[in-house]
Amino acid sequence: MKSIVLFFAIFINVNVMAQSPVTGAYEFHRQEMVAGFNFSADWKFEFFYSYGALDRSATGSFSISGDTLHLKSDKEAGKDFTIKSQSKEGGGYRIQFEDNNKFLLSNIRCSFFVGNERKDEYTNEDGIIETDLLNCDKIYVYHELFPDMATLVKDIKNTNNRFTLTLNSSLGQVSFQGIDFKIEDNKLIPLMKNYIFPIEEVEFKKKEINQ
Repeated sequence: MKSIVLFFAIFINVNVMAQSPVTGAYEFHRQEMVAGFNFSADWKFEFFYSYGALDRSATGSFSISGDTLHLKSDKEAGKDFTIKSQSKEGGGYRIQFEDNNKFLLSNIRCSFFVGNERKDEYTNEDGIIETDLLNCDKIYVYHELFPDMATLVKDIKNTNNRFTLTLNSSLGQVSFQGIDFKIEDNKLIPLMKNYIFPIEEVEFKKKEINQ
């Protein structure tokens, strides 16, 4: 009988220790921006973000080391665009983006790298970028309205200079790659400015449950 009681005592204690010390809802508000996390005891999280007419979200798991919170989103970083076609024609570079929502074709940045030098170009209202750059080593694309890790389009081995890309549904999600938070009392504070919160004094405060 004592062994059974001891077994259940150890079982309960292990489960309590395995539960996350960060649970519940945390929110941040500033003017039109509203963002929040919900952390469950089984080390899963949900995230929402709303800024004006722009909404984003994320789900995934998290871990804690010391007073630092690490997020691992279900979204795979650097996969927000898909190369539909590519070829080598003439000179310069031409990149065209396609999507049913024409509004999303603007505000896309293409970064052309020659060695360590970087040149940025932005899409016009038709989702097209053209440059007379003769050669480049790498091309990355990044949507200014949906900041996240950039997508690699061309590496140094790829000699093509004509690309057609489509926008993936993952744009609305957040990867949280490279973004960690400091746990301080009932607050979560980004360790540094980042592509989601590039502003000062961001604090997610734990939401109190009304009794």
